[in-house]
Amino acid sequence: MAQDKYSDFSINTIIGPNTSLSGNIDSGGFTRVDGSIRGDVKARGRVVIGERARIKGNVSGTNITLGGVMYGNIISDGHLIILSTAIVIGDIITRRIQADDGCFINGKVSVCIDDESWTKTVSEYRDAQGIKSALPVFQRTYG
Repeated sequence: MAQDKYSDFSINTIIGPNTSLSGNIDSGGFTRVDGSIRGDVKARGRVVIGERARIKGNVSGTNITLGGVMYGNIISDGHLIILSTAIVIGDIITRRIQADDGCFINGKVSVCIDDESWTKTVSEYRDAQGIKSALPVFQRTYG
């Protein structure tokens, strides 16, 4: 029987409370964050960001639940749930979204219901991110 990519609930990575991390995380599955991260979180599974979590960086995963503070962009290939305790300062790209009453979102929200719009929106986002990351090098070299 083929395993559904949304059904894996075994936790691969945990960043616990009172833990701070500077750097990127690339996880193969379910990732839970209850501490602070300065860097990107990329998971090939579910991501849960607890109410006391603080992230300054981008987060991507299949299904994402956000309860903490997030300063960065979110890409969710599945369902994004933003709890009432969450603060998002950044852009969101997702296929489905649920935002609870009381949450705060400051950024552009793109909900892509079909594969074509999903592919186009994510591609445009990644192109823009590539240009942004290349600008400082270009300015140092030619500026």
